[in-house]
Amino acid sequence: MARGADFHVWFLDTVHPVLQARLEAAGMVCHDATTLSRKKLLAAAQTTPVHALVLRSRIRLTAELLHALPDLKWIARSGSGLENIDLDAAAKLGVKVHSSPEGNRDAVAEHATGLLLNLLNHIQSGDATIRERQWLREAHRGRELKSMTVGIVGYGHMGHAFAQRLGGFGCRVLAYDKHKEGWGDNPSIMCPLSHVTPASLETLQAEADVVSLHLPWTEETKGLVDAAWLAKWAKPIVLLNTARGPIVRTASLLDALDAGKVWRAGLDVLEFEGRSLESLSEITDPEARAAFQRLLNDRRVLLTPHVAGWTEESLVKLSAVLADKILG
Repeated sequence: MARGADFHVWFLDTVHPVLQARLEAAGMVCHDATTLSRKKLLAAAQTTPVHALVLRSRIRLTAELLHALPDLKWIARSGSGLENIDLDAAAKLGVKVHSSPEGNRDAVAEHATGLLLNLLNHIQSGDATIRERQWLREAHRGRELKSMTVGIVGYGHMGHAFAQRLGGFGCRVLAYDKHKEGWGDNPSIMCPLSHVTPASLETLQAEADVVSLHLPWTEETKGLVDAAWLAKWAKPIVLLNTARGPIVRTASLLDALDAGKVWRAGLDVLEFEGRSLESLSEITDPEARAAFQRLLNDRRVLLTPHVAGWTEESLVKLSAVLADKILG
């Protein structure tokens, strides 16, 4: 791979400067394209080649856009999700795609653990009622994680890191991942973590008290958690989603809460986020607007603004991991 002064890297999103510093130290030329639209990027590419792109989620790298960048050699996605990159088109064009889930997996795991402990112990509600000068001890009687079975759906970097955090609580941990050979078909195959047992989805549905989602956003997972999916759980579950919002159908989740199929939910990501993941999208559909308002009114759901992987430490690590992969 060319690394001299004739190799041009375009930064479509802001990331920690350690990545740019290391690329420039390797002789690459870096360009600030954080304000450029797709149209302006293509216009700029007419005079200066685009050999590499660094991005988060602001711009979708469609097949059309990738074909319009004939000099492109690699893409670096700061983070784990690759849903904004046409991976098939990139592969056909010989464009290498790097991501950095290693950089924010610890942040996601700690956030998921925080959501879970908050829900089990009614911490947010307890704080709010005291500020209203109420002292409601019985209403805030908690539940102990040690007595529960936690089911992890998706056992990649994020699921594994979450499982690591659970090790100190003494709870039973089951992990399901359809893409890991033998999982679900042969429960005797153990994870590297001694306290985690591979299991089929059916086993999780029969035994889990807590369900944490750690799945990518794909056509297969979009809308996966719907009414039919939620109806299959034998116990009223605590549902956590720190992955991608569209995986969970909000209206179905709220109906499951009302029906007692879900006891509590912690959502760091919402179905109503924009494609850039930087803000809520404009909700024009009446049913979606009604579901969003129901969500805001439901105190059984704990919400955070897509910040599970958003820490001071992960900001640095996401860029450092990319630099290691690009320059390694």
